[in-house]
Amino acid sequence: MRTIDLESLLIFRTVVEEGGVVRAASKLHRVPSNVTTRIRQLEEYLAVQLFRREGRTLALTTEGHTLLNYAHRLLRLADEAVNEMQTGKPQGTFRLGSLESTAGSRLAPILSHYHEQHPDVIVELMTGTTAALIKRVTQFEIEAAFVSEPFTAPELESIPIFQEKLVLITSNKISRLHSPSDLGSSTMIAFAQGCSYRQCLENWLSNHNVIPQRVLEFASYQGMIACVAAGTGFAIVPVSVLSALQANDKVNQHALPKQVSSNKTHLVWRGQASSALTAFIKMLKTKK
Repeated sequence: MRTIDLESLLIFRTVVEEGGVVRAASKLHRVPSNVTTRIRQLEEYLAVQLFRREGRTLALTTEGHTLLNYAHRLLRLADEAVNEMQTGKPQGTFRLGSLESTAGSRLAPILSHYHEQHPDVIVELMTGTTAALIKRVTQFEIEAAFVSEPFTAPELESIPIFQEKLVLITSNKISRLHSPSDLGSSTMIAFAQGCSYRQCLENWLSNHNVIPQRVLEFASYQGMIACVAAGTGFAIVPVSVLSALQANDKVNQHALPKQVSSNKTHLVWRGQASSALTAFIKMLKTKK
Protein backbone atom coordinates (compact mmCIF):
# COMPACT_ATOMS: atom_id res chain seq x y z
CA MET A 1 0.00 0.00 0.00
CA ARG A 2 1.37 3.39 -0.98
CA THR A 3 1.71 6.01 1.76
CA ILE A 4 2.45 9.71 1.85
CA ASP A 5 6.21 10.27 2.00
CA LEU A 6 7.66 12.81 4.40
CA GLU A 7 9.39 14.72 1.61
CA SER A 8 6.02 15.49 0.00
CA LEU A 9 4.69 16.70 3.34
CA LEU A 10 7.77 18.89 3.81
CA ILE A 11 7.28 20.46 0.38
CA PHE A 12 3.58 21.01 1.11
CA ARG A 13 4.28 22.61 4.50
CA THR A 14 7.00 24.84 3.05
CA VAL A 15 4.64 26.15 0.34
CA VAL A 16 2.16 27.05 3.10
CA GLU A 17 4.78 28.69 5.33
CA GLU A 18 6.42 30.62 2.48
CA GLY A 19 3.10 31.68 0.96
CA GLY A 20 3.79 30.38 -2.54
CA VAL A 21 5.62 27.99 -4.81
CA VAL A 22 8.48 30.29 -5.89
CA ARG A 23 9.60 31.19 -2.37
CA ALA A 24 9.16 27.57 -1.25
CA ALA A 25 11.27 26.35 -4.15
CA SER A 26 14.02 28.81 -3.25
CA LYS A 27 14.04 27.68 0.36
CA LEU A 28 14.06 24.01 -0.62
CA HIS A 29 16.71 24.56 -3.35
CA ARG A 30 14.38 23.20 -6.02
CA VAL A 31 12.99 24.58 -9.26
CA PRO A 32 9.38 25.86 -8.99
CA SER A 33 8.13 23.34 -11.57
CA ASN A 34 9.33 20.48 -9.37
CA VAL A 35 7.47 21.88 -6.34
CA THR A 36 4.32 22.36 -8.40
CA THR A 37 4.54 18.78 -9.69
CA ARG A 38 4.97 17.35 -6.18
CA ILE A 39 1.96 19.29 -4.90
CA ARG A 40 -0.14 18.12 -7.85
CA GLN A 41 0.94 14.51 -7.28
CA LEU A 42 0.01 14.81 -3.61
CA GLU A 43 -3.43 16.17 -4.51
CA GLU A 44 -3.96 13.37 -7.04
CA TYR A 45 -3.00 10.72 -4.51
CA LEU A 46 -5.31 12.16 -1.86
CA ALA A 47 -8.04 12.97 -4.42
CA VAL A 48 -8.55 16.44 -2.90
CA GLN A 49 -7.62 20.02 -3.71
CA LEU A 50 -5.15 21.37 -1.15
CA PHE A 51 -4.89 24.96 -2.41
CA ARG A 52 -7.12 27.48 -4.14
CA ARG A 53 -5.72 30.51 -5.89
CA GLU A 54 -6.83 33.94 -4.59
CA GLY A 55 -5.36 36.55 -6.92
CA ARG A 56 -1.60 36.04 -6.81
CA THR A 57 -1.64 34.09 -3.56
CA LEU A 58 -2.42 30.51 -2.62
CA ALA A 59 -4.96 29.79 0.13
CA LEU A 60 -5.47 26.47 1.87
CA THR A 61 -8.72 24.62 1.34
CA THR A 62 -10.45 22.89 4.25
CA GLU A 63 -8.69 19.67 3.25
CA GLY A 64 -5.42 21.57 3.07
CA HIS A 65 -5.81 22.79 6.65
CA THR A 66 -6.49 19.22 7.79
CA LEU A 67 -3.40 17.89 6.04
CA LEU A 68 -1.27 20.74 7.41
CA ASN A 69 -2.12 19.72 10.98
CA TYR A 70 -1.02 16.16 10.24
CA ALA A 71 2.06 17.36 8.37
CA HIS A 72 3.20 19.38 11.40
CA ARG A 73 2.70 16.34 13.60
CA LEU A 74 4.30 13.75 11.34
CA LEU A 75 7.33 15.90 10.49
CA ARG A 76 7.80 16.73 14.17
CA LEU A 77 7.69 13.04 15.07
CA ALA A 78 10.18 12.22 12.32
CA ASP A 79 12.60 14.90 13.53
CA GLU A 80 12.09 13.76 17.09
CA ALA A 81 12.83 10.14 16.21
CA VAL A 82 16.10 11.07 14.53
CA ASN A 83 17.14 13.44 17.32
CA GLU A 84 16.34 10.95 20.06
CA MET A 85 18.18 8.15 18.30
CA GLN A 86 21.22 10.39 17.93
CA THR A 87 21.20 12.15 21.30
CA GLY A 88 18.69 10.41 23.56
CA LYS A 89 17.38 13.84 24.61
CA PRO A 90 14.06 15.65 23.87
CA GLN A 91 14.51 18.25 21.15
CA GLY A 92 12.49 20.35 18.75
CA THR A 93 9.39 22.49 19.21
CA PHE A 94 6.85 21.76 21.94
CA ARG A 95 3.56 23.61 21.35
CA LEU A 96 1.76 24.08 24.66
CA GLY A 97 -1.60 25.72 25.37
CA SER A 98 -2.73 27.28 28.62
CA LEU A 99 -5.51 29.18 30.29
CA GLU A 100 -4.70 32.85 30.79
CA SER A 101 -4.92 32.35 34.57
CA THR A 102 -2.55 29.37 34.59
CA ALA A 103 -0.03 31.12 32.34
CA GLY A 104 -0.05 34.22 34.54
CA SER A 105 0.09 32.60 37.96
CA ARG A 106 1.59 29.13 37.61
CA LEU A 107 3.77 28.55 34.58
CA ALA A 108 6.74 30.90 34.88
CA PRO A 109 8.77 28.78 37.34
CA ILE A 110 7.65 25.54 35.69
CA LEU A 111 8.73 26.56 32.21
CA SER A 112 11.97 28.00 33.57
CA HIS A 113 12.80 24.70 35.27
CA TYR A 114 11.82 22.74 32.15
CA HIS A 115 14.14 24.89 30.03
CA GLU A 116 17.00 24.22 32.45
CA GLN A 117 16.43 20.48 32.17
CA HIS A 118 15.79 20.40 28.42
CA PRO A 119 17.49 23.37 26.74
CA ASP A 120 17.12 21.84 23.27
CA VAL A 121 13.31 22.01 23.42
CA ILE A 122 11.67 25.21 22.18
CA VAL A 123 8.38 25.80 24.00
CA GLU A 124 5.75 27.76 22.09
CA LEU A 125 3.03 28.89 24.50
CA MET A 126 -0.42 30.04 23.42
CA THR A 127 -3.40 30.94 25.61
CA GLY A 128 -7.15 30.56 25.23
CA THR A 129 -10.34 29.34 26.86
CA THR A 130 -10.81 25.71 27.81
CA ALA A 131 -13.07 25.06 24.82
CA ALA A 132 -10.67 26.69 22.35
CA LEU A 133 -7.65 24.86 23.76
CA ILE A 134 -9.35 21.45 23.68
CA LYS A 135 -10.27 22.05 20.05
CA ARG A 136 -6.67 22.89 19.18
CA VAL A 137 -5.34 19.79 20.96
CA THR A 138 -7.94 17.60 19.25
CA GLN A 139 -6.90 18.98 15.85
CA PHE A 140 -3.18 18.54 16.68
CA GLU A 141 -2.52 22.29 16.37
CA ILE A 142 -0.91 22.12 19.81
CA GLU A 143 0.40 19.05 21.59
CA ALA A 144 -0.99 19.62 25.08
CA ALA A 145 -2.86 22.22 27.10
CA PHE A 146 -3.78 23.26 30.62
CA VAL A 147 -7.59 23.42 30.89
CA SER A 148 -10.04 23.77 33.76
CA GLU A 149 -13.17 21.99 34.89
CA PRO A 150 -15.79 21.40 33.63
CA PHE A 151 -14.79 19.97 30.26
CA THR A 152 -15.66 16.89 28.20
CA ALA A 153 -13.03 15.38 25.93
CA PRO A 154 -13.16 11.56 25.98
CA GLU A 155 -10.64 11.32 23.12
CA LEU A 156 -7.95 13.09 25.15
CA GLU A 157 -5.63 11.88 27.88
CA SER A 158 -5.83 13.95 31.06
CA ILE A 159 -4.14 14.34 34.43
CA PRO A 160 -5.02 16.88 37.18
CA ILE A 161 -2.15 19.26 37.93
CA PHE A 162 -3.28 22.30 39.96
CA GLN A 163 -6.00 22.85 42.56
CA GLU A 164 -7.58 26.29 42.22
CA LYS A 165 -9.87 28.20 44.57
CA LEU A 166 -12.33 30.47 42.78
CA VAL A 167 -13.86 33.56 44.37
CA LEU A 168 -16.43 36.12 43.31
CA ILE A 169 -15.01 39.63 43.18
CA THR A 170 -16.76 42.99 43.36
CA SER A 171 -15.63 46.55 44.00
CA ASN A 172 -14.56 47.38 47.53
CA LYS A 173 -17.78 49.37 47.93
CA ILE A 174 -19.72 46.10 48.11
CA SER A 175 -18.71 44.63 51.44
CA ARG A 176 -21.23 41.79 51.55
CA LEU A 177 -23.50 39.77 49.31
CA HIS A 178 -26.56 38.32 51.02
CA SER A 179 -27.51 35.98 48.17
CA PRO A 180 -26.89 35.42 44.44
CA SER A 181 -30.01 37.48 43.72
CA ASP A 182 -28.03 40.58 44.78
CA LEU A 183 -26.15 40.21 41.47
CA GLY A 184 -29.22 40.21 39.25
CA SER A 185 -29.06 43.90 38.44
CA SER A 186 -25.28 43.90 37.95
CA THR A 187 -22.96 43.34 34.98
CA MET A 188 -21.03 40.09 34.73
CA ILE A 189 -17.44 40.56 33.58
CA ALA A 190 -15.91 37.46 32.02
CA PHE A 191 -13.90 35.85 29.26
CA ALA A 192 -15.67 34.81 26.06
CA GLN A 193 -17.91 31.75 25.86
CA GLY A 194 -15.83 28.61 26.25
CA CYS A 195 -14.28 29.73 29.54
CA SER A 196 -14.87 27.03 32.18
CA TYR A 197 -14.82 29.51 35.06
CA ARG A 198 -17.51 31.56 33.34
CA GLN A 199 -19.55 28.39 32.89
CA CYS A 200 -19.22 27.61 36.62
CA LEU A 201 -20.46 31.10 37.51
CA GLU A 202 -23.33 31.02 35.00
CA ASN A 203 -24.46 27.61 36.24
CA TRP A 204 -24.42 28.81 39.85
CA LEU A 205 -26.43 31.93 39.01
CA SER A 206 -28.85 29.92 36.87
CA ASN A 207 -29.49 27.50 39.73
CA HIS A 208 -30.67 30.52 41.73
CA ASN A 209 -32.72 31.91 38.82
CA VAL A 210 -30.37 34.87 38.45
CA ILE A 211 -29.64 36.40 35.05
CA PRO A 212 -27.04 39.20 34.95
CA GLN A 213 -28.28 42.45 33.47
CA ARG A 214 -25.55 42.28 30.85
CA VAL A 215 -22.14 40.71 30.16
CA LEU A 216 -18.86 42.43 29.33
CA GLU A 217 -16.24 40.17 27.77
CA PHE A 218 -12.51 40.74 28.31
CA ALA A 219 -9.38 39.00 27.05
CA SER A 220 -7.24 39.45 30.17
CA TYR A 221 -7.56 39.25 33.93
CA GLN A 222 -5.87 42.62 34.30
CA GLY A 223 -8.71 44.23 32.36
CA MET A 224 -11.38 42.27 34.20
CA ILE A 225 -10.05 43.12 37.65
CA ALA A 226 -9.58 46.81 36.79
CA CYS A 227 -13.17 46.96 35.53
CA VAL A 228 -14.51 45.27 38.66
CA ALA A 229 -12.45 47.56 40.89
CA ALA A 230 -13.99 50.57 39.14
CA GLY A 231 -17.44 49.34 40.13
CA THR A 232 -18.62 48.14 36.70
CA GLY A 233 -19.72 44.70 37.83
CA PHE A 234 -18.62 41.33 39.22
CA ALA A 235 -16.43 38.44 38.07
CA ILE A 236 -15.12 35.04 39.06
CA VAL A 237 -11.34 34.57 39.32
CA PRO A 238 -8.84 32.16 40.89
CA VAL A 239 -7.27 33.40 44.13
CA SER A 240 -3.86 32.59 42.63
CA VAL A 241 -4.44 35.20 39.91
CA LEU A 242 -5.32 37.92 42.42
CA SER A 243 -2.10 37.16 44.29
CA ALA A 244 0.02 37.04 41.13
CA LEU A 245 -1.36 40.41 39.99
CA GLN A 246 -1.10 41.87 43.50
CA ALA A 247 -4.76 42.78 43.31
CA ASN A 248 -6.06 41.41 46.62
CA ASP A 249 -6.68 44.90 48.05
CA LYS A 250 -8.17 46.33 44.83
CA VAL A 251 -11.37 44.29 44.97
CA ASN A 252 -13.56 42.59 47.54
CA GLN A 253 -13.55 38.78 47.56
CA HIS A 254 -16.73 36.83 48.28
CA ALA A 255 -16.71 33.11 49.08
CA LEU A 256 -18.51 30.73 46.73
CA PRO A 257 -20.02 27.33 47.57
CA LYS A 258 -17.43 24.55 47.52
CA GLN A 259 -18.91 22.92 44.42
CA VAL A 260 -18.18 26.19 42.60
CA SER A 261 -15.01 27.40 44.31
CA SER A 262 -13.06 24.14 44.18
CA ASN A 263 -11.65 23.65 40.69
CA LYS A 264 -8.85 21.59 39.17
CA THR A 265 -6.63 22.46 36.24
CA HIS A 266 -5.79 19.47 34.04
CA LEU A 267 -3.13 18.85 31.42
CA VAL A 268 -4.69 17.24 28.34
CA TRP A 269 -3.13 15.75 25.20
CA ARG A 270 -4.08 13.43 22.36
CA GLY A 271 -2.45 10.19 21.38
CA GLN A 272 1.14 9.12 22.00
CA ALA A 273 3.06 11.78 23.89
CA SER A 274 6.28 13.02 22.32
CA SER A 275 9.53 12.80 24.24
CA ALA A 276 9.26 16.55 25.00
CA LEU A 277 5.74 16.15 26.40
CA THR A 278 6.70 12.97 28.27
CA ALA A 279 9.52 14.86 29.99
CA PHE A 280 7.15 17.74 30.77
CA ILE A 281 4.59 15.41 32.36
CA LYS A 282 7.29 13.69 34.39
CA MET A 283 8.50 17.04 35.68
CA LEU A 284 4.96 18.14 36.61
CA LYS A 285 4.35 14.93 38.54
CA THR A 286 7.52 15.36 40.58
CA LYS A 287 6.48 18.92 41.48
CA LYS A 288 2.95 18.00 42.63
